[in-house]
Amino acid sequence: MNKSLLFTVAAMLTLMGCKSSSEQSKSWALGPFKRPVNVGAVISPDTNSVFFCPMRGEAVKWEGSDTFNPAATVLNGRVVLLYRAEDNSAIGIGQRTSRIGYASSPDGLFFQRHGAPVLYPSQTDDQADLECPGGCEDPRVVMTEDGLYVMMYTQWNRKQARLAVATSRDLVTWQKHGPAFAQAYGGRFKDDFSKSASIVTCLKDGRQVVARIGDKYWMYWGEQFVNVATSDNLIDWTPLLDEHGELLRVMEPRKGAFDSQLTECGPPAVLTQQGIVLIYNGKNLDGPDGDDRYVANTYCAGQALFSAEDPTQLLDRLDEPFFVPEADYERSGQYPAGTVFAEGLVYHKGRWLLYYGCADSRVGVAVCNTKY
Repeated sequence: MNKSLLFTVAAMLTLMGCKSSSEQSKSWALGPFKRPVNVGAVISPDTNSVFFCPMRGEAVKWEGSDTFNPAATVLNGRVVLLYRAEDNSAIGIGQRTSRIGYASSPDGLFFQRHGAPVLYPSQTDDQADLECPGGCEDPRVVMTEDGLYVMMYTQWNRKQARLAVATSRDLVTWQKHGPAFAQAYGGRFKDDFSKSASIVTCLKDGRQVVARIGDKYWMYWGEQFVNVATSDNLIDWTPLLDEHGELLRVMEPRKGAFDSQLTECGPPAVLTQQGIVLIYNGKNLDGPDGDDRYVANTYCAGQALFSAEDPTQLLDRLDEPFFVPEADYERSGQYPAGTVFAEGLVYHKGRWLLYYGCADSRVGVAVCNTKY
């Protein structure tokens, strides 16, 4: 086989998302996930999309700069993406306004957009102080058995990030409930930095729905390390504390690994026969404490297994990322170091679909055809 043919075959295998030789496989992990051939980014910025903003009182190109970090769920047999979109009002990460857009697809690969955001900051609602001017960021969505959709998202007023809750029956009209930790411990954590929530789900009759463990709903959350919270109603959440009264750390970054800088929770966790599988996003440190196989600040996706009997107990963890930046659109944009930021996971027509942010600029998809 000549060199040019070898190069072509290698390129095709890379684009198909085949496992690298360094990837560690464990029986409990979800996957393998592969990029579908000839699909590429499924959501990209659209400078022609205009929305009258109730915060600014004028028409804005609300998804003109970047579209990324999506939630995913199913409605009427279609995959729905609720993706973060940034306008062109400023330059720099965290300086523009974010709104949540809507797109749907019959196959989970090719999407039709709704045309306007479905969740956004407004001076006329009771969350204005917490969401203006930064907006609504990084959603994760789960569904109850009776069809209530629960969105966990980040409120960003350019001063403080707060994990918040919204609910909907149709994924278009949302009721905002405010910060998730507003009631816990007399509001102790309401104004603390919080984001990135992964509510535990399970498969029931072919649908991915919210799971109860014991008499509680459970949620992993956090950016710098993984915390846990419980709820009776999916709206008011209570973080778990350690013996010193501080946030319980159930998983932390590892020196010399792809997740040496942070372990940020990804899409809804999945309760399986072997335990709770949490997909998370690891960020690599610069210098000797980082993983020299990856560029500093690279985001890769990992998986961890927690006990179904005690969701605070970490049982196992992949030593290597199962998904890494490879495609051009994952290495260009706001994070040119390379980013695959897993945030949406949905079970649809017998396969898992994983949706992720590409360098904070586009939305990508990876598919697992392994039967669950």
